[in-house]
Amino acid sequence: MDVRTSVHFGVLLLSVLFTIGASGEDYFPEAQNVKWVSNNFKTILTWGPEPTNYTYTVEFSEVGKDRQRNPYCIRSSGTECDLTNELRNLEETYSADVLSEPLPGVNSDLVEFPYTRAERFCPYKDTQIGAPSFNIKQSEDKTKMTLHIQDPLTPLYRDDQLLTIRDIFKNELKYSVVYNKAGSTGKKETMSDLRDVELTNLDKGESYCFMVAAYIPSRSVEKRLGDWSKPQCSPRESKSIFEEFHFGVIAGAIGIMLAMFIILITLTVVCCKCCSCNKNKKNSGQGEPAV
Repeated sequence: MDVRTSVHFGVLLLSVLFTIGASGEDYFPEAQNVKWVSNNFKTILTWGPEPTNYTYTVEFSEVGKDRQRNPYCIRSSGTECDLTNELRNLEETYSADVLSEPLPGVNSDLVEFPYTRAERFCPYKDTQIGAPSFNIKQSEDKTKMTLHIQDPLTPLYRDDQLLTIRDIFKNELKYSVVYNKAGSTGKKETMSDLRDVELTNLDKGESYCFMVAAYIPSRSVEKRLGDWSKPQCSPRESKSIFEEFHFGVIAGAIGIMLAMFIILITLTVVCCKCCSCNKNKKNSGQGEPAV
């Protein structure tokens, strides 16, 4: 092997070793399980694992437009990024990438950093709607109940006021109501366009239990229904004995009690007579003269 060949081989070897070393130093694992978590339009991008000697940067945009960065999610050691206030056009579709980058202040020779892309996300179509709260008001004649539903709040503002989901969905927002008589398994369901849901033809004085969920018919089937509220029951009206039981039941109970009373009196009289007779016989036996 001549000198020129030896030098060429040495340079090639050093180049390979340098490349291997550089690749090892610039290795940044890709983010895993990148997904959107959104409830009532509060939207957070999450992923894993927690980084050790590298960081994460989030880039996002409306589909087809320039990429943007949240200043709090650049070369961060966190595994989530709150994009609630960045996704301003709620009916647009967004894409997002999580890039794996070196620590702040550390340079890298990589031209493009490894990244993982989240599924596309549209706040209007994809955010989960939380359970609403409500209260129950009963009519004076006890045959009608009205549910007063509170539209869930969002973290979004307009004119310094928090928006509700009705401010966003407007006429598309409906409420599904499921109810049943307390203690019964049979359920009924109704749909309402309004916050005040009136239920009629109810059994007078009975307690009914209700659950409520938001319903957006324009969404895909699996995302139309929001979270169900906790069951809430109306109070049961106290009834007199004549309202609680039929006349025949009451008459039968009175008849049984009267019969028992007559039997008790009869037994008492019989017992008293028996005791009186036994006493007279005993006294009569003591008065006879001895023979």
